Amino acid sequence: MTSIIRSTQGGCWGSDRLRLRLYGSVFDPAVMPLIDRVESLQGVIRKVKRIAAMGQTGRSNYVDVTKFPKAGTSKLSADEMPEAPTAPSTYNEKMLANYVPVYVMLPLGVISNDNVFEDQPKMEKQLKELRAAGVDGVMVDVWWGIVESKGPKQYDWSAYRSLFALVQECGLKLQAIMSFHRCGGNVGDEVTIPLPQWVLDIGETDPDIFYTNRKGNRNKEYLTIGVDNQPLFDGRTAVQLYSDYMKSFREHMSDFIEAGLIIDIEVGLGPAGELRYPSYTGTQGWVFPGIGEFQCYDKYLEAEFKEAATGAGHPEWGLPDNAGEYNDTPGSTEFFGLNGTYMTEKGKFFLTWYSNKLINHGDEILDEANRAFLGCKVKLAAKVAGIHWWYKSPSHAAELTSGYYNLKDRDGYRPIARMLSRHYAIFNFTCLEMRDSEQRADAKCGPQELVQQVLSGGWREEVEVAGENALSRYDSNGYNQMLLNARPSGISREGLPKQIMYGVTYLRLSDELLKDKNFKIFKTFVKKMHADQDYCADLGMYNHQIGPLERSKPKLVMEDLLEATKPMEPFPWGEETDMKVDDFDGVLANLIRNLFSLFK
Repeated sequence: MTSIIRSTQGGCWGSDRLRLRLYGSVFDPAVMPLIDRVESLQGVIRKVKRIAAMGQTGRSNYVDVTKFPKAGTSKLSADEMPEAPTAPSTYNEKMLANYVPVYVMLPLGVISNDNVFEDQPKMEKQLKELRAAGVDGVMVDVWWGIVESKGPKQYDWSAYRSLFALVQECGLKLQAIMSFHRCGGNVGDEVTIPLPQWVLDIGETDPDIFYTNRKGNRNKEYLTIGVDNQPLFDGRTAVQLYSDYMKSFREHMSDFIEAGLIIDIEVGLGPAGELRYPSYTGTQGWVFPGIGEFQCYDKYLEAEFKEAATGAGHPEWGLPDNAGEYNDTPGSTEFFGLNGTYMTEKGKFFLTWYSNKLINHGDEILDEANRAFLGCKVKLAAKVAGIHWWYKSPSHAAELTSGYYNLKDRDGYRPIARMLSRHYAIFNFTCLEMRDSEQRADAKCGPQELVQQVLSGGWREEVEVAGENALSRYDSNGYNQMLLNARPSGISREGLPKQIMYGVTYLRLSDELLKDKNFKIFKTFVKKMHADQDYCADLGMYNHQIGPLERSKPKLVMEDLLEATKPMEPFPWGEETDMKVDDFDGVLANLIRNLFSLFK
């Protein structure tokens, strides 16, 4: 086959009748290897469009597919690459304002329980593939249970230093998570990494250091916030444990920080590293879409609630005893049902206390993180969970048990954003990939509305908003939803969009992601997040320059947090992204449409 399109009318593309001759079929399986790369197909489309334009001026209307890259070519020379339209540098600079950097979360067990960086050759190969795909950086859990496993203040950072050095060699940036939780028991947890054994040993004699449900079941995933300021750990409080860990991290990773490798420090604030209570956990029998259970029945939190209720003039009030069990529905409980306890004075007092304890927990630890990394050119970050099930029910039961006091007439997320703004921290949210139509109708899920509410609240509080997918996705629908949420008002060709996410982290690096078809569409996703611009190593080019971390602003008073609970309408959201990803079949369909649209 020598061409796919040739006019038999000597270049007449206007009103003259055109006869189209296809020499062989471009869609023939025997021919497909010649254009099997998505980039090549898009190049064909661009050439078809240029042919139409050139036809108006009488220029050549001949396309030679032998100039397209052949299958199996790993590196394309300039001559082999499909010709692309050029644009003035001013246009590219304006488009860079739409650039959303993409990070990829590394496997949970990249550092083994024995504190060894295993299979470095495989990781090096995968990191280089990510870098070649235009990925900006990676995110990694820095597990407390691994680094301080040998005893109090006995930190061993050696394996992580080896990993960080490899990331640096591969030309990627790094987001480091201070992971103070256990790995194992949550969706997607493929390995088990417990809390440090010496901490668990203390729990053997004092099990109330762990979150506890009404039946007395202990959750060893994260220390209860009731011990934040209790000196139970060889004379240290839980907050001091976290603070000392972060200070040691800074000391031992200072060269990587100064070199600009580490740009984000995400501070783990609860189970799965998220600022929430462990209200839904598979290890205790929870299954989706159960409402979950309140987790405040350890003796420390019980005592705090008793003190708060007495101070409010209600010593008779106790913790909820009518909120059901993990897998109940809202309507089956007295607390969350129609005209339920959550609407009463007693219920409102409890929910305010429960949610404020969580916000204060995050505030206190982020204040310690700010002290630990003060003056470093890094951003702090905290993650909030996307509890999308029962979002469309009146009581928002699953959110309430998680600690997010969010109702139709009360915003549970903007106070968190306001707290984060005090520490100049990034608000990292999950479930960016989810659409309402993909969820169970009986669970009254609302991931799209939830994302819109949370992101809008973050932008209104003038914090940087980032996000990630909750579940691994390899399809165009998931990617396109993430792209829409990253720039809900679309691309701005005149500079910074009205709303834009600070960054997106893809969960997660795996052999499945790197499979040929999956990785091709992922590379297109990265390109679209970059607003069709090439990878940009200079953070300042897209308004992400990072200065020295300043000291946290003064602590917020209760009135400030309560003011932020006033509900506000979310910003306008497009129906679909204007930077769409097509999978392979979608690209073929688009090619066909473009071919035939020329002759209508």
